[in-house]
Amino acid sequence: MKLETERLILREINESHTEDILRIRSNELINQYVKRKSPASNYEALEFILHIKRKTQNKEILFWGISYKGQQNLIGTICLWNFSEDRKTAEVGYELLPEHHKKGIMSEALQSVLHFGFNALHLQEILAFTHKCNEGSQSLLLKHNFLLEEYRTDEKNPDNLIFSLKNNQLV
Repeated sequence: MKLETERLILREINESHTEDILRIRSNELINQYVKRKSPASNYEALEFILHIKRKTQNKEILFWGISYKGQQNLIGTICLWNFSEDRKTAEVGYELLPEHHKKGIMSEALQSVLHFGFNALHLQEILAFTHKCNEGSQSLLLKHNFLLEEYRTDEKNPDNLIFSLKNNQLV
């Protein structure tokens, strides 16, 4: 499953991306807003990749590595996951190495994934959970017409805000 934008290729990750996944998922700046166990070695990054491949095969997640066209190295990831039972709602998650922030990269990748989710998967709503202090992520979501769900809380992480985008809100 590959998506292309003007500058980017979004593609399934595989074992050849082990070092890239280690670099992305163990980055301190990214992880300041995410509660997760970061990989500490290539072995742990490879375990994560194999875990994602299993979840992809089971249709539990759609997970793309983000790279510039013509380059193999991943600079970030984006996924649709946590699908509702009726497959009408999903959550989007994303991360991007800090040296690529503020270049419109995640905006371009997110736009492509939103269109795919609504048009190919026929989702009715896409949710995004982001840390209350992650202003960059909040700004990205608002730019793409997500609405802050002020009345909703993340039971697993009270520091998260929940945003939603319905199919008819997509620009």
